Amino acid sequence: MSAADYEAYRRDVFDFLWNELEPRASEIERHGAFPRESLFPKFAEHGLFGLLVPREFGGIGLSARQYLPFLAEFSKVSGVVRVLLHVHNTSARAVAHFGTDEQKASLLPSIATGASSMTFAITEPNSGTGLDVGATATRDGDAWVLNGTKHYITNAEFADLHLVFCRTGSAGDREGFTALVVPTDTPGFTIEEMPEMMGNNGPYHGVLRFENARVAIDSLAGAEGDGLNVFLGELEPSRVFVAASSLGTAERALEIALDFSKRRVTFGRAIAERPSVQSELAEMARDVYALRLVLEDVADKLDRGEPCAIEASIAKLLGLETVMRVTDKALDVVGGRAYFADYPYPLERLYREARINALEEGTPSIQRLVMARALLKEDAPLSLATLGTPYQPEGTDPALGKNPPQDLSYAGPLNERPSSPCDARDLTHQPALRTGAASCAIRSLQRRVYVCAGSGGTRRMRRRRTLLLGALAELALVIAFVQLGSAIQADVARAGGGPAECRS
Repeated sequence: MSAADYEAYRRDVFDFLWNELEPRASEIERHGAFPRESLFPKFAEHGLFGLLVPREFGGIGLSARQYLPFLAEFSKVSGVVRVLLHVHNTSARAVAHFGTDEQKASLLPSIATGASSMTFAITEPNSGTGLDVGATATRDGDAWVLNGTKHYITNAEFADLHLVFCRTGSAGDREGFTALVVPTDTPGFTIEEMPEMMGNNGPYHGVLRFENARVAIDSLAGAEGDGLNVFLGELEPSRVFVAASSLGTAERALEIALDFSKRRVTFGRAIAERPSVQSELAEMARDVYALRLVLEDVADKLDRGEPCAIEASIAKLLGLETVMRVTDKALDVVGGRAYFADYPYPLERLYREARINALEEGTPSIQRLVMARALLKEDAPLSLATLGTPYQPEGTDPALGKNPPQDLSYAGPLNERPSSPCDARDLTHQPALRTGAASCAIRSLQRRVYVCAGSGGTRRMRRRRTLLLGALAELALVIAFVQLGSAIQADVARAGGGPAECRS
């Protein structure tokens, strides 16, 4: 799709969202009844069911960079529509990326038009990250016999297909998982409606129960044993997609706060003129802009096919923290009116809708764990923290400089300890120095984690390792923010801004 065609398509979809969907969004969410009969044909007309389906299978075939603005706009207009279309398109992407040619040809054309829809069934009542999945599938002649329970499954109300993550091998075998495509009308498969949610109410989330459900032996996404690659492979981009959703909600909350602050007059002056309100607005703008830059970077990496587990988790966590802060501050600015539904702003609904972003594709603690583990495996100097291609002069170390490694158990007086390049004095003005100090701290923490890992498995040491992993994750976020400084300067330079524009 050419740039001109993409822009025309984007504007056409945005016109539909704001003119036809936005006026109905609050009513849909309030009553929890989604008008599929009237809206699904509109979604199909605008290609919204096939945003990530390749064009040869009847979809729009957007790249990750092109797709993110649509997710953000869905979130601005209607959280329930964002959730619905996000899951539908993510499941379609899994088939497009991991399915066989026959699977793509048989499934994707109907998914692209909305004639078929697929859930993404990984979460279980009694399992955590997925590796401890309890659902099992065993071979029985020409069929798989599936047993287990899934819950929190989006689009369960209307989907006719379900991409189910189950164990087909022995416990502890990373190749012992398979992704099965299970039709809704499979005997032994039932769906139960879950309770109403805090927000995003429309098509209900469901509990999927499988009791000796027989599925055709070739009903796979990928091959037998590819389940972990399919589901974890889609969680990485899906975390970025959730972060884009956070950006959309945060953007609209900022727009609401700006509009209200200009209109609300107290003591003869608009509250936008008051320094306390200006401070809130400025911090909201900072957060939104930072998240936008992170998303643009990680989307490009996804499109280039680069591994970006740490970047995806940073985006997901930063997106969550951004939308939490920005909606909170918008409530501060708007005040009592924000606590009422559509009075006249939908801020109360946006506030509730955004909270689901904390739970989708892994909680904040999971994101920190992914980030820390990735940091511990990454070679130094850290590519995440380096402006340009990583390079370390021979004979030097990014943490120690030219100092030799020290015995970390040494506990002599401070004045007897060897000096370290980590003892930088003034790191407040130079982004490169701040990044270097953070990288230095990460390498030091990596060594400390290794020391802890080799010190036994006591409860005390496990707790210490957990604290160190958390510290590594927080340092990764610091580095991401430092890199934003250079990205912002480049962005301003491209826009033709001068020193006066850059001072903030």
